[in-house]
Amino acid sequence: MPRFVERSAPRTTAIATALFAGIALGAAFAMEDWGGLVPCALCLLERWPYRIVIGLGILAAITPRGLSRALLWLAVVCLLGDVVLGVIHVGVEFHWWPSPLPECAAPHVTGATLAERLASMPARPAKPCDEPNFLIPGVPISIAGGNLIYALAFAVILAAALGSSRNRRR
Repeated sequence: MPRFVERSAPRTTAIATALFAGIALGAAFAMEDWGGLVPCALCLLERWPYRIVIGLGILAAITPRGLSRALLWLAVVCLLGDVVLGVIHVGVEFHWWPSPLPECAAPHVTGATLAERLASMPARPAKPCDEPNFLIPGVPISIAGGNLIYALAFAVILAAALGSSRNRRR
């Protein structure tokens, strides 16, 4: 196990947890704002576990040790939930199954006249969830795949840190 995982204090682990969740959200917003990428509905849903983990990390940093550990284990569960969302998203991108979200489908335009049809169209076109965005040309890992890897590694490292701190107390 890496030394930084073995030596981390509960407050340090809590702050690092909030920080690394913030980095994930920051990267998503940077790709959207500076990279010009349009997130799909699944991308937007995958951001929620990180928001929750930020809150849990901040709470864990200011609460007593026992409650702090419980909050950080809850953060691990949230990250594993994001892993599940990532698996679903990657499966949708590879066309293994359809998206469970209706927002991922093409918009339904209704109306009898052209003016009514134009009025029923969304102001901003939605990005289909089955069209992956690749950051690095030639590397077949989409942003959803990268998120899946990040969330899984984050959950494993956080669980290892929490497990090692429990073993040190004995």
